[in-house]
Amino acid sequence: MEFLLGFVIAIMIGLTGVGGGVITAPVLTLFLGVPPAESVGTALVFTALVKLVAAPLYLARRQVNFRLLALLLAGGLPGVVAGSYTLNRLNADHRKGPLLAVLGGTIIAMAFLNLYRHVKSAQDAAASSARDRSRWLPLIALPIGAEVGFSSAGAGALGSLVLMTVTRLSAAEVVGTDVLFGLALSLAGGGISLGAGNYHAALALKLSLGAVAGGGPGAAWAARSAPRRGAPPNRSPGSARRGGGGGRDSGRSGWRGGTGGGWTKRNVVPQGGRGGVVE
Repeated sequence: MEFLLGFVIAIMIGLTGVGGGVITAPVLTLFLGVPPAESVGTALVFTALVKLVAAPLYLARRQVNFRLLALLLAGGLPGVVAGSYTLNRLNADHRKGPLLAVLGGTIIAMAFLNLYRHVKSAQDAAASSARDRSRWLPLIALPIGAEVGFSSAGAGALGSLVLMTVTRLSAAEVVGTDVLFGLALSLAGGGISLGAGNYHAALALKLSLGAVAGGGPGAAWAARSAPRRGAPPNRSPGSARRGGGGGRDSGRSGWRGGTGGGWTKRNVVPQGGRGGVVE
C-alpha cells in the first residue's frame, strides 16, 4: 500500500512538480493515523527523495532558470526554517487542527489562483507577460517556505502557480525550476524534522522505494513532452524546404525567405508575364 502510494505521488511530482506535501501529509495523517509532526517530516523526506531523482533530468535538458530559482530560495529558505520551528514549538495535541487548516488553505489558494489565471482576458495576459515582476519572488516565496516547513505543502502547488503568474517561463521551465525549489525546501525542512525526531522511519522507507520507482519516469515523460530550450519552432515539411535563410522562393504562397531570417512580401505575376516576381 505505502509503496503504491509513493509510486503514484512520485509520478505526479515528476510530471508537474506538485503533490509531495499537499497529498502525502493529509493521506498519512487522515488515513494512516500518523501524528501530524511525523507526517510532515516523513512527507518532506519523501518529497526530497522524489525531487532528487527528478531534478537531474530537468537540469540535463536546461529547463531550470537559476536566476529565478535564486530569488525563490532567498525568501523560501528563511520561511521553511520559521515554519519548521513553529511546528516543533506546538504541543503535540494541538498540531492536527492547524496542520489541516494550513493544508486546506493551500488547496483553496490553488483553486483561486487557477481561477484568476483563467478568467483574465488574453489582452490582459499579454500585457502582464510583458512586465518582469520577478523582483517580488523573494517576498512571495517567504510564506510559501513557511508553509512547507509547517505542513510540507506549497512548494510544488503554489510555487508553480507563482512562476506561471509573475514570470514568462515556458511550462517545462516552470516545472523544472519549481522542482529544484521544492528540493531545496524539502531538504532544509526534512533535515530539521529529522533532527527533531519528527519522522516515521519504516513508512518513509516504503514510500521512498515507490519514489525511486516513479520519480524518474515521471520527470522523463514530462521532459520529453516539451521542446529543448533554444530549439527551433516546429515547421511543416513543406515550409522547411521552401523558406529559410537562402532567400529562395517559398512557392506560390506570396512570401519568400529573406537573408536575415525574416519573410518579405512578394507579388506573383501570372506565368504569361515576363517579370516572374515583383518585390
